[in-house]
Amino acid sequence: MAQVVEHQADTAARTLPESPAGLRNYYLLRALVAGAWVAAAFTIGGTSWLAGAILLIAYPAWDAAANFGDAARNGGLARNPTQALNVAVSLVTAAAVAVVIGDMKAVLAVFGAWAILAGLLQLATGVRRWKSYGAQWTMILSGAQSALAGSFFLSRSLGSAVPGIRDVAPYAAFGAFYFLVSALLLSFRRRG
Repeated sequence: MAQVVEHQADTAARTLPESPAGLRNYYLLRALVAGAWVAAAFTIGGTSWLAGAILLIAYPAWDAAANFGDAARNGGLARNPTQALNVAVSLVTAAAVAVVIGDMKAVLAVFGAWAILAGLLQLATGVRRWKSYGAQWTMILSGAQSALAGSFFLSRSLGSAVPGIRDVAPYAAFGAFYFLVSALLLSFRRRG
């Protein structure tokens, strides 16, 4: 009987939403990784083709891993369909970038499509989390801005200028900013 109660308590703990402190730490980690990615994009990514290629593939792959981990801590992928879809979209994006990595216009187009889809999914996740956590307006705004940036990337991929990783870096910088603001808002909300 004790094992049944323990199993039920363990199952319930896995399906409860993460604490605001846990979500804050997740947002802070996302901000730090995105900030480090931006720094790498402007330094080694802009001077080394190989480093730039690795960074461009790693960014959506990291997004997939981060969404997977966040969903797992909040009841699993089945309970978090927007994040489950975001994991799939980000993995497909990383693979697509790897396939077209020699053509930066194609890479920018792939990033554009991904930014639109991932942004809309992030917006939906923020709306869903609003009731549980509050302080989600930055995630909603970030998702909307991501979708707009994706449209810009798509239009830029059709232009005559050849883009580079430094054209993607401001997008990641805004993401870092929004995740940092979200982490700070959750910190202040917790103290209040």
